[in-house]
Formats: sequence, C-alpha cells, structure tokens
Amino acid sequence: MPVVRQLRVLVRLSAFRRLLAVRLLSQAADGVFQVALAAYVVFSPEKQTSPAAIASAMAVLLLPYSLVGPFAGVLLDRWQRRQVFLYGNLLRAVLSACTAALILTSVPDWLFYVAALSVTAVNRFVLAGLSAALPRVVDDERLVLANSLSPTAGTLAATAGGGLALVVRLTAADSDAAVMLLGAVLYLCAALTSLLMARELLGPERPLAQPRLRAALASTARELAGGLRHLAERRPAARALAAMTVMRFCYGALTVMVLMLCRYAWTDEEADGLALLGLALGLSGAGFFTAAVFTPWAVGRLGPSGWTVACAAAAAVLEPALGLPFAAIPTLAAAFVLGLITQGAKIATDTVVQTAVDDAFRGRVFSLYDVLFNIAFVGAAAVAALMLPADGRSPALVVTVAVLYAGVAGTLRRQGMRKGGVSRETPPRSIAN
Repeated sequence: MPVVRQLRVLVRLSAFRRLLAVRLLSQAADGVFQVALAAYVVFSPEKQTSPAAIASAMAVLLLPYSLVGPFAGVLLDRWQRRQVFLYGNLLRAVLSACTAALILTSVPDWLFYVAALSVTAVNRFVLAGLSAALPRVVDDERLVLANSLSPTAGTLAATAGGGLALVVRLTAADSDAAVMLLGAVLYLCAALTSLLMARELLGPERPLAQPRLRAALASTARELAGGLRHLAERRPAARALAAMTVMRFCYGALTVMVLMLCRYAWTDEEADGLALLGLALGLSGAGFFTAAVFTPWAVGRLGPSGWTVACAAAAAVLEPALGLPFAAIPTLAAAFVLGLITQGAKIATDTVVQTAVDDAFRGRVFSLYDVLFNIAFVGAAAVAALMLPADGRSPALVVTVAVLYAGVAGTLRRQGMRKGGVSRETPPRSIAN
C-alpha cells in the first residue's frame, strides 16, 4: 500500500523520529498532569463540583493563553525551537513538582490554580513549536502522513499518560500529588530527549540575532499584525482555522457534559466516576488512532476541506443519536466517534496551515491557532455551565452542538473548499535526515 511505503520512509528519517519522541514524552506528561488536575478539581471527595466550578477552573487555566499565545508565536519565530523543547520541559518538570507540593500542603485553591497555570502556560510554547518544526524534518509529499502520525501519536501518548495516571491514582497511590510527580519525571525525560537533536536543526530559517527580550516583546503587536495579514492572504488556512475553532467549541461543551455525567449521573462513587472518565479517554484515543490511519486516504480522495466537511457532517448526525439517551454505553461510543472526527479534522487543518503559511510565520500562526482553541474551549465551558443541570443531562446542549457541527459542514461546503485549496506556493525545503 502507498501509505505503508510512505510511512516506512517517514520513520527512517532520524530527525523526524527524534522530534516525535519529544512529542510523545511531552504529551504523555501532559496527559498525566491533566488527569491529576481533573482528579483534584472534579473528583476529590471533599469537593462538590458543579458545571460552573468546572467552567471557572477552565477559565483560570486557559483564558490567560489568549495573552501568552501571541507572545509565544513571536518568540518561537526568534528562538531555536530545539531550545524551546529543552528548557520548556525542564521548567515544567520543576513546576509540576511544586504543584504536587502545594496539593500536599492543602493551600487555598487560587494558589494551586496559579501553579497549575504556570505548567500549562509553558505548554503553549512546546506544542506550537512542535507543529511549526514538523515541516523542517518532513517533505511536502509526506506532510499529510506526518500530520496524521505525529499529532495523533502525541494525542495517543497523552491518552496513555492519562491512563497511567489513573492506574497510579486508583491502585498504586491514592494521591494526586504522586500523579503530579509522575508527570514531572516524564517532562524531564522529554527535555533530555530533545538533546539528541542539533540546536539549529528545527529552525526557524531566519537568522537568529537573539534580540533582547524587551525589544522582542515591544515588537509583538507589529509582528502579530504581520502574521494576521499573512494569514488573511492565505484564505484556505484562515477558513480551516475558523472551522476547527467551532469544532473545538463543540468538543469543549461535550467534555464538560461527560465530566458531569461521570461524576454524578452514572455512579455514586468518586473512584468509579474517575474510572469511567478514564474509559472515555481510552475510547477517544482509539478514535484518534483510527483517524491517523484513515485520514491520509480520506484527504487523498476528498481533499483537506472535503474531509473536514465529512467529519463535521458525521458529527452532526451521530452526536445527538448517541448522546441524547444520556446512557453510559452510547456516550462512550460517542467518545470514540468524536475522537475520530475531531482528530481527522485537525489533521486536515494542520496540513492546510503548514502548507499555506510561510516558515517564518508558522510560529505566530500556530500560536494564534492555540489562542483560538483555548478561547473556544473556555467559551464552551461557560455555555455548558449555563445549560447543564447538576447531573449533566441537557438535551438542549446536545442539540445545540449538533446544529453547530451541521453549520460547519454547510458553510465549508458552500464556500467550495476543495482538494486544490492548499497553497502550492511553499518553496521546496531541504529535509534533515
């Protein structure tokens, strides 16, 4: 099969393998940290969690990315990306250990959120850098396949990390602090793995003058305006980002709903609810893997935008069919379906953005991508807080999400985004081997 042959070529690229290893370890640590965070905020026996409380936690942790994200993009286009992976993961290892210490000392919630925010804020630099660096180690011909394998493998690693965290939390140590320390160890491993790559390997291409931090921050607004103008000139990339933002909103609303169902509707025990959440994450991860296998073929037949239309249309039909019963088994099946659909659309979107956007602007554009993602997720949590009852059963929310998915499919269809929508103007690059 052509895909299998291309995959074999892809994994022979040593630079790609090393970049992938950094991603896997970083995102596995993210999965561990996120489960520890969810267990502490949502499933602690002493906490009576509400949709509003979950929305507030998401706002505290994610809204500041709207400020951090643009700065991350400007700095990513100035700093060596390898160094971002090294120092970013080292910093997260230290901060995760500090967060574990705060859990043990039973500090006020606001101080815990500040520490958790510090860990996740650094994540913006690392994830945006991983996406921006990928075209430096893979040629255009195999970029769709790389976007299927690399981010999806990272998502699966995050899911595996979350599963490992659940095992530790439920069996080895009934302690959220112990899970946080496990995340710190994985962040340290990711930092050490980045040292296997040369400092200059991952770019960016522009000469690194290493400007003073004050000068770099002072020019943020001007450079961001340039990045936005560049994105506006790449209409396929702008449209793909808009569609993915709406789909992210839908995913966020459903995430809050599933959290509440696991916590209150399906079981009376916190441990059982946490186990159900872990099962939902595992099924969603299986959907991500299926998307990685299926998306290259689908994009080849439908084009990136055509595949996004198919994903959104399928979600519009299947999400209410599986979600409206509010029963555990159909909802868990929906977790698999939405994992496949969301990751399939994201692979297509990443490919459009990477191919249509010049290398010198990729850091800024992917940081803006992250900002849109987080604003959409927090907005979804706020809407869910208004619509969800205490047990998480809200037909109105399920129907609203289905309408939004249908709107994305219909809008992209009308705009006529077809297979030729990706820019072919990106100049050839030399690929490290």
